[in-house]
Amino acid sequence: MRILLVDDDTELCTMLKEYLGTEGFEADAVHDGEAGVSAALSGKYAIMVLDVMMPRMGGIETLRQIREKSRIPVIMLTAKGDDIDRIIGLELGADDYVPKPCQPRELVARLRAILRRTGSVETPEEDPNIPLVSGRLQLHPAYRRAELDGQALDLTSSEFNLLEMLLRAQGKVLNKNELCEQALGRPFTRFDRSVDVHMSNLRQKLGNYPDGRTPIQTVRGIGYQWQTE
Repeated sequence: MRILLVDDDTELCTMLKEYLGTEGFEADAVHDGEAGVSAALSGKYAIMVLDVMMPRMGGIETLRQIREKSRIPVIMLTAKGDDIDRIIGLELGADDYVPKPCQPRELVARLRAILRRTGSVETPEEDPNIPLVSGRLQLHPAYRRAELDGQALDLTSSEFNLLEMLLRAQGKVLNKNELCEQALGRPFTRFDRSVDVHMSNLRQKLGNYPDGRTPIQTVRGIGYQWQTE
């Protein structure tokens, strides 16, 4: 499994490459945003780790350019406590984030969680070949494809997983803890807004029903629920 590291900290990249190698990954590193965009669009990598703070082209702009052409899963490396960069990254389509200073074991856990999710989030009794349908929306878990009115929806892996969970649980309220654990692959923490940001992105992509309702209903203090048309 090939991983792309994009960070101007060459010492950190060297350390991460060595650690990832011991965990069975093959990692390559580039050290600026322009090279990161080129490498990410090469099709050679299963996932990338992208630092926010880099000279010339920062991680946010790098992610913006990548998302114009690719849905490669992206983990952002953000400064500890930097919620603004974290939220902007998620809004642009990052799949997850890890605060710096980066703990290699945590990064590997996040990488593996995302790589598992890019398969599907179905449980053993669920047939991934059967599409999930709700009105004008169709979700094809086996192919990781979503369509609205027959047109493909451009979703990140995290958005796809959250949408799949909502559709499989139509009529049931899903709390943020189960959404975070099953769709994002990690426990929910008190000030973690990742689920909220991903849901906001999904709402923008799905639009509203003709009567003005949103398909994704917020249940205050609990989580989210899928509303049928």
